Amino acid sequence: MNPKTVLKYADDQGAKFVSVRFTDLPGSWQHLTFPIAELGEDQFEDGFGFDASSIRGWAAIHESDMLLVPDAGRFWMDPFAEQPTLCLVGNAVDPITKEGYSFDPRSVAQRAESYLKFTGLADTVYFGPEAEFFVFDSVKFHNDQHSAGFALDSDEAHWNSGRDANEFAGSNLGYRIRAKEGYVPCAPTDSLTDLRSEISLTLGKCGVTVECHHHEVATAGQCEIDFRYSTMLGTADNLQIFKYVVRNTAHQFGKTATFMPKPLFGDNGSGMHCHQSLWKSEKPLFAGDGYAGLSDLARYYIGGLLKHAAAVVAFAAPTTNSYKRLVPGFEAPVNLAYSARNRSAAIRIPMFSTNPKLKRLEFRPPDPSCNPYLAFSAMLLAGLDGIQNRIDPGDPLDKDIYDLSPEELKDVPTLPGSLDESLKALEADHDFLLKGDVFSPQLIERWIRYKREREITPLRMRPHPLEFSLYYDV
Repeated sequence: MNPKTVLKYADDQGAKFVSVRFTDLPGSWQHLTFPIAELGEDQFEDGFGFDASSIRGWAAIHESDMLLVPDAGRFWMDPFAEQPTLCLVGNAVDPITKEGYSFDPRSVAQRAESYLKFTGLADTVYFGPEAEFFVFDSVKFHNDQHSAGFALDSDEAHWNSGRDANEFAGSNLGYRIRAKEGYVPCAPTDSLTDLRSEISLTLGKCGVTVECHHHEVATAGQCEIDFRYSTMLGTADNLQIFKYVVRNTAHQFGKTATFMPKPLFGDNGSGMHCHQSLWKSEKPLFAGDGYAGLSDLARYYIGGLLKHAAAVVAFAAPTTNSYKRLVPGFEAPVNLAYSARNRSAAIRIPMFSTNPKLKRLEFRPPDPSCNPYLAFSAMLLAGLDGIQNRIDPGDPLDKDIYDLSPEELKDVPTLPGSLDESLKALEADHDFLLKGDVFSPQLIERWIRYKREREITPLRMRPHPLEFSLYYDV
């Protein structure tokens, strides 16, 4: 696409405003909105000036001037704006060097794709994430000096089976989902089919093709909507659009959606299993004659992912809440092994088809709280390091790892048990991220500092409600 195409589309749609979207360091979408008359062909080259000093994880006050340059390849009409609004995805560009800002996550992903081509190993990497989420009817939380707590509710949750009719609008008609029994039931047990269908249709209007939607395992509104894979950058853009549409459609339905990985105690959390494959000259590179139909190149890619997994999850499972999902001994992909068809391993090789074009691997530890541009880039660079150094992943583990005894598990490495541990792993192992100047040492250092200062330390210093049950009478 080119600027002329975008401008004609905006005119045809009667756009009155343009919203230029970009992503802060933690991974949330931000935007600036301009009257449509302010958007011309020049802005696709020169961008819009803005103050980057108030963006989380970005520039200091003395280096705050930044350009936001729209990408003519991604545009759609905002389905939630009252006034017709054209949406564009933008890149933050340094006004002096005219290069992608080193802390701009989308620029990181672009550098990662460029580095992939530079290596000559492949020219395209495809990603297909499965981003799970919860839809609640209400959410309350507070964190004060003298009190803290949260409360979630969903009309379909099993704990509402015995409620009085006047506690929610309407009667109590049953059909609640028991804990860990929510996978793919029909209505009326699945109360969110219409919501997910509306989300799917809206995503289509935004250029994101949905392939399937269903209820997920947990009670209280856990859902999954799968959209079609694309290039790494395209998929990261699609995931940001996806989260925007999910949240706003739920809001229109009088509900609230969250992508935090573990909002409920005692039930499944929300993961984001990431399917990925390398291609060159439109030919798949992961298909071969080895184990599970894999090529040697795919095995080395797996070797790199497993070797660097502890550092990768600092970006792919990047919150303190992530590690309430990634708990050894439960149904969580914490075991650093690979296996065909086996969902108890960190890397699964799907076996649905023998078509070489569908040969891929699924990295299961990530969750949807991640910044997709950074997480996908880290996974790609780990895999490329495996190929470049011919890292052997060892033998596959074709067993139900969840049922193995401690003695059988003692030689199977696991992921870090906390965000703090994953950040320490990133500190010790990040040279693979610096190749091709994809990540900078400054970005990695800022990421670690931000997570420790803004998330880990505040949580560590705050009394937890459970501690009062455990220790108040000591």
